[in-house]
Amino acid sequence: MLARTSAVLVTIILAGVTSLHGQDQPPSADAVGPIATDRPAVTNSSVVVPAGSLQVENGFLENRSQGQSVLDAPESLVRFGLAKRTELRLTVPDYFHNLTIGNGVGSGFGDVAIGVKQQLGPTRGFDVSVIAFLSLPTGANGVSSGGYDPGLQVPWSRALSANWTAAGMFSVYWPTQDQPTSPSNQGRRRNVTGEATFLFDRQLTKPWDAFVEYAGDFPEVGRPRHLLHFGTALKIAMQQQIDFHVGVGLSSAAVDHLIGVGYSFRFQAIGRK
Repeated sequence: MLARTSAVLVTIILAGVTSLHGQDQPPSADAVGPIATDRPAVTNSSVVVPAGSLQVENGFLENRSQGQSVLDAPESLVRFGLAKRTELRLTVPDYFHNLTIGNGVGSGFGDVAIGVKQQLGPTRGFDVSVIAFLSLPTGANGVSSGGYDPGLQVPWSRALSANWTAAGMFSVYWPTQDQPTSPSNQGRRRNVTGEATFLFDRQLTKPWDAFVEYAGDFPEVGRPRHLLHFGTALKIAMQQQIDFHVGVGLSSAAVDHLIGVGYSFRFQAIGRK
């Protein structure tokens, strides 16, 4: 059922891409404007980085889930503005360190991912983008999925007032997982997972904002994961940002808690004409 729903969602998304891309709207990102990051929220930014600029977003995360405590760093996402509405994306492999001794789960580097982001808006008061990516099985045994895993994300945002913004993201992922194919055998297959997020962001001062967010994952196999997420970000300079965030799981399959910090920066890698 979820696979059919995912196929319908992908069809709707692609139809929206074709419709919105044909509208000649100016891009929201500005090379001289403040940095806009995908972190620390689960919801990604709805705009691309400026053409010719390089943005690097980094972080450190601690989370506890199902009796396991894991440290995760550097959470590095490299974004390059290829054109006014297009950016290239590289997710650098994280190192996952398992703090729980004797549970049989190891530590090591995760998988690398490459992707592209296309900005469609602003249109009708909304900023909208589409992100397509592919995760490659480059990580350590026990950490890597072992497969080539695609994903599709559609982040959006809308200003409600001078200080309030609503945003969210609809996503479909096709992760490879070890799953039983018979009572005595283990097999690898894709566990199609839908995700929906929604947040309210409040501008506290010109460089400082805070958000509250809901994120829900709905896998084809397994129980849904619901997360309540809080965070704040401070622009310490026009193109530099620090952030802090915490989250608590709202369902048994979700993380018990997470807490993280981050630092992001942007610079003009290729001069503008």
